Formats: sequence, structure tokens, C-alpha cells
Amino acid sequence: MTPGANLPANPFYASAEQRIALARQRFFEDGVRPSGMVSEAVIQSWARCLRAEPDHRRAAVFEPVTPSRVHSTLRQNQQLLAAAAEEMERLKLTLAGTSSTAMLTDAQGVIVGSTFTQARSHERLMPITTRVGVNLSEEAVGTTAPGLTARTAQASVVSGAEHYFGNAQLMHCAAAPIHDIRGRLAGVLDLSSEGVPFAFDAATVVGHYAAEIENRLLCAQSTEHLVVRMQIVPSLLDTPMAGLAGITGDGRIDWLNGAAARLLGMAGGTARPAAAQVEDHVGVPLDTLIAWSSGPAPQPLALPNGLMLWVRCDWHSRDGHRPLHAVAAPAISATPPVPAPAEAPAPLRETEHQTIVRAVAECAGNVSQAARLLGISRGRVYRHLQADAAAAHRPDQPPETA
Repeated sequence: MTPGANLPANPFYASAEQRIALARQRFFEDGVRPSGMVSEAVIQSWARCLRAEPDHRRAAVFEPVTPSRVHSTLRQNQQLLAAAAEEMERLKLTLAGTSSTAMLTDAQGVIVGSTFTQARSHERLMPITTRVGVNLSEEAVGTTAPGLTARTAQASVVSGAEHYFGNAQLMHCAAAPIHDIRGRLAGVLDLSSEGVPFAFDAATVVGHYAAEIENRLLCAQSTEHLVVRMQIVPSLLDTPMAGLAGITGDGRIDWLNGAAARLLGMAGGTARPAAAQVEDHVGVPLDTLIAWSSGPAPQPLALPNGLMLWVRCDWHSRDGHRPLHAVAAPAISATPPVPAPAEAPAPLRETEHQTIVRAVAECAGNVSQAARLLGISRGRVYRHLQADAAAAHRPDQPPETA
């Protein structure tokens, strides 16, 4: 294909439609790369689609995957669906006065949720393309925003004739990625409109909702983590703009969302930094962050990079605690514990708390050693010690052992 250097640097077009039409002519008929006329992502997608299916004039077929794959996909994406449920309802209200519909796909581009309810008078494709199970991947339906984002894990906008196949050129769509706790693509959120261009910034809207779904998913997938929310002003801590970081019980940053990575000056988006210690990047030790988790008020924090942030910390644990009397079967001292009277056995939580406190005492206050001895995380030990510290200020109340 001839390089796009032969094209005028700043061509003038009467409309976006004319610009895209000229780009298609250059690409499909003249073999010229239309750089600057459409996005590089669209050009690369056209090139991939052209190699797979040269007849770009034919109609795309929007078909569901097999019933067994639909069931499997829905089962495998239960966490994503749960994280998105509330936001999809909000998005339905947000879009109610527009011609747009929201679709949620898995990482492969298969639809797992949609806000579509009833076709408008001009819509012919929407009732077909929004069905759960329909495959919107680039391999299935050519260049579309959800398919492009599913392939690249990057936000995208595809308008009108930027779509590869003929019938899809009625569509206008904007999509944003949703990542999981390990930085992998978990799903794609897409806004689509048939026959009517967006009258608002669809990329910003879909990005906002995708970020909130991602944050909910990250928190849901965090077990035995101290989740740190951070932003430059406290009012942003409960918004999609919040930076989130998951800290392990030994003080390691296990994951970051994109906002946190940017605030901390760490490369990449939602990812698991290799051996990144929280104190090196946040500027305070884990113990300080743990102490802040006891209260709901945001705390000011000066980062090593000089930025002043507000942070709030919360512990996230698995549902149901593992009984410590089972993992602590080997005695942690030479003197066996005195059994509770048979008629009044200690509650499980109380027994767990006493076992942890005793282990820390036997280890001369070394939390890491006590955690290794009991086979649990440092974070879990810290929570019980923190409950003791809080109870010391409230002697009339028993210590909490959650």
C-alpha cells in the first residue's frame, strides 16, 4: 500500500462523511494509506479485515455464538455483570433521551448485557446487534468500536463509514475497556447509535461509566487487600476518577487502576507492578495506611513525587474467615491453652482473636512471624491488633474481631 505521504497534509472537507468517504476510496480503491483522515486504529483494523474478508461491501452478520458458549460466557463473567449492574441501570437513565444504547461485552467481544428495550422507528440493526450472545469481535463483524477495543484494549470511536462492512456503516459507536485485578481486559462497554450521529461526547460518557465498572470490579476481586483510594481532592474519592491501589499484607502494591498509576507516576494502567513496595511509591509505611483504615475521614498524603493527595483506606477480605484453630494446630507455646468450659464454648471469632493475639505475643510482637506461623496474611493479623487498640480507648466495650 502506498504511504499516505502523497495525500495533502490538511485536506478540507465539507463534512465528516465526505472525509471518511475519501479515506475509504484512498484505502480500498487506490491502495493509499489515508493517514490523518481516519484514526490509525481504524486504518489498522481495515487492513486486518481486508486480509480476512476482501469483500468490504457485503453485509456483516450479527449472530449469537452457540447456546453453550453463551451459557459459559455468562457464567464466567458473573463478577463483571455484578460490577456493572448498577452502572448499566444508571446508564439507561442517562441515555433515555438520546438515540443511543449501551452494550457490555466480555473480553472477546460477546455481548453479556445491554440497555436496549424497544426499537425506535428508524432502527433496524439495533434489535439484532444488541442481543445477549451476539459476537461483536472484529473477526466476526469487522471494524466496530467494541470489536476494536476488545482487540486492542484501548478506547475507540468508530463512526458511520469507518465501519468495515456495508450495513454496519449506519452505526456510530464509542467503546472503553474494563480491566481486571491483573491488568487483563475483562470486558468492553460500548455506546451505539443507529443512523443518528452522537449529539454529545460519547467517548467521555462511556469512559466515565467504564471506569466506575472497572473500579467496582477491582474492589470485588480484592481479597485480603488494603484498598487505597486516592485523588487530589477528597470529593473525587467516590467517583470514577478515584485512583485505586490494592496493597497486600506484606506491603506490596498488588494492583493499580489507571488513575492511581498516573498519580503515582508509575508506567502502565491497571497492572501488577513487580515487587513494588508501598512505602517506596506512597511515602508512608503500611502500618500508617492500616491505621488510617480505622476511620472514614480522608487523610492528606504527600507523595515522594511531591504531589499532595487525599487518601482513604479500606480492608477487603474474603467472605467467611478460615477457622484459625485448624491452622494453628501445632502449639505456639510450650504451655497448652486452657480449654474453655464445655458448657460455655468461646465463639469462633473470639477464639480467632485470642489465637492471633497470643501468636503475636509468642513472636515478641513480630507480625510477619506470627502471620507465617498461623498461615494467614499480615493484614488479617493487623486488623485484630487494631481492634485491640480501638478497644483500649473504649474499655466498656469488648474488642471487635471482624
